[in-house]
Amino acid sequence: MIDHVQDLASLREATERLVSALDGLDDHDGSVVTAPSRLPGWSRGHVLAHLARNADALVNVLEGRPMYPSAQAREADIERGAPRPLAEQLTDLRESAEHFFAAAAAPADWTRTVELRGGVTDVAARVPFRRLVEVELHHVDLGIGYELEDLPAGFTANEIGFLAERFTGNPDVPALRLEATGGGRWSSGRAEGDPLTVTGSAADLLGWLAGRRDGAGLEAGGVKLPVLPSL
Repeated sequence: MIDHVQDLASLREATERLVSALDGLDDHDGSVVTAPSRLPGWSRGHVLAHLARNADALVNVLEGRPMYPSAQAREADIERGAPRPLAEQLTDLRESAEHFFAAAAAPADWTRTVELRGGVTDVAARVPFRRLVEVELHHVDLGIGYELEDLPAGFTANEIGFLAERFTGNPDVPALRLEATGGGRWSSGRAEGDPLTVTGSAADLLGWLAGRRDGAGLEAGGVKLPVLPSL
């Protein structure tokens, strides 16, 4: 069930958690920004620049403008912002986040359909959750001590459900039954065929579905896990 009010509250907490973690790092030599992130080809600076520009892009979505002018402009903005010192990155992250919260606070029809990147559409009420996903998962991607196991349990369950839904009906994904050892069950993949039951911790299930882990911590009855399409 979509609850944009609760998601906005969770987003503010996640944003403050991220900013606080970054603010507590010693960056006297600039290595916090220049060090590699866990995303191939991206430094931590790339991740931070992306997070700030994503907030701006989702303001565009809420206000009825294209999310990004173009794919090239998106990439150029990230490359341009990546080398900035940590203090400048933090200022940008805080200010862009507040711009998003201000846009989300404006009176609006949250049931309306909005257009995201690549022509993807969604209900406006899910935009705060999509931003929450960006903040939480990229906090993990920074590799600064925040892991998938540290994510709030409610967020992890909601994101597993969201990703399971995205793969539902995908002809390249076999029928799946996902079971978290701490509780929680989801179905995904093709509708036909006997489902493959995949069990493990919620963190490992999320990591596999989100492309952050290879599934080594999951059990599928001796069957090799399928390779999931890129999100």
